[in-house]
Amino acid sequence: MSETAPGHAEHTLEHLRKIGAHNAENLRTAAERLLTAIRADGLVCTAGAGHSLAGVMESFYRAGGLAAVRPLYHPDLLPLHGAVPSTRTERRSGLAEEILTAAGFRGGADALVVFSNSGVNPYPVELARTARAAGSSVIAITSPAASAEAPKRAGTTLAEEAEIVLDTLVPGGDASYPADAPVTAPLSSLSNAFLWNMLLVELFDLAAAAGVELPVWRSSNTVGGDEANAANLAHYGERVPGLL
Repeated sequence: MSETAPGHAEHTLEHLRKIGAHNAENLRTAAERLLTAIRADGLVCTAGAGHSLAGVMESFYRAGGLAAVRPLYHPDLLPLHGAVPSTRTERRSGLAEEILTAAGFRGGADALVVFSNSGVNPYPVELARTARAAGSSVIAITSPAASAEAPKRAGTTLAEEAEIVLDTLVPGGDASYPADAPVTAPLSSLSNAFLWNMLLVELFDLAAAAGVELPVWRSSNTVGGDEANAANLAHYGERVPGLL
């Protein structure tokens, strides 16, 4: 390990502590919106593009995760299917409405969580705008600081269009090392996963206090895991493509 690695590790941990404290109130509010959707038997749709799809992957069908999640996805948004084309795709106006329509997004009964570091491209902005127009709660996991430094390709930003913002506090450009002139060690994926994790914690506590059994996944690699997941698969399997 290099001499500077421990220092950077502490810097990263401090960043996570900072965003946890900074977002405490909004995490509670966001969890209330998700619980409202679950109690109405709605879905929590999650969306992102590029490397923000790592946040969507983290939200879907994983041990300890929320079973009521429907990921919104288009292959052309994933860098593994074409890196440069994926950037062009999230800059294309109209794609968000196409994906929401194809997913049968119901508006008020469903909530939407959008991961996007800068939140300036048409895809995340139009997702938030369209969902809110349909009466849904929209939670953005994004960085207004990064938005301020980026070209506004949609005229506005995800943070401005969302109802609730969970701020990753990630600087423009995403890189975090070396501190005086960052060129590597991006923070957004870590911050996205951390904020989603904290949102699940808040949601669990709210549900428990309200006497609501939260639909969560168990690891299929534990004894009884497959059996425990059977009820979630029966309830959500037809409504969430990709589960079955």
